[in-house]
Parts: sequence; structure tokens; C-alpha cells
Amino acid sequence: MDDPAKAIVAVSFFVTVAYTIRSIAGAFVARKGEDARVGNGTGSSLTDARLARIEQSVDAIALEVERISEGQRFTTKLLSENARAYQKPASRQLSSNTPT
Repeated sequence: MDDPAKAIVAVSFFVTVAYTIRSIAGAFVARKGEDARVGNGTGSSLTDARLARIEQSVDAIALEVERISEGQRFTTKLLSENARAYQKPASRQLSSNTPT
């Protein structure tokens, strides 16, 4: 990749995906652990456990969405700063009565 901005975007994308996969795997493992603990509980305790897992999952998703948006804001900021750094200054026009 010739453009450093493309490399930054690619790296931030893959880091975000890795964090998302890690969070989903962690939620899955936690769910399996809770299922083993709950075991043969009553119907209402199963419902309470299920609602707790849903709440935990929603919180994890919200956290990951926030990380994604932070990554996008950071990438956009870097790209706009790089675009400003590489802009050429406007060349001055000589007046028409200047001798050559």
C-alpha cells in the first residue's frame, strides 16, 4: 500500500473486528458457564438468568459499537489531517503587464 491512510484504515478495521470477535466469544463462554450453573432451576430463575444474559449481551454490543465509532472518528481525523498536509499552495498568477 502506497498511501499510509489506507494502511491506517485497514489496521483500525482489523483491530475493531478482532475486539468484536473477542467480545462475542467471551459472551458465549459466559453464557455456557451460566447455563451450567443454572442447571435444573425453576422457570422464573431461568427467565431471570436469560434476561441477565440478554442485558449483558446488549451492553457488550453497545461497547463494541462505541469502539467502532471511535475508530471511524480517529481514522477520519487522520485522513483529513493528511489531506491538508499534502495540499499544494496556490501558485501566484503574474499580472499581464509583467515583462518576460
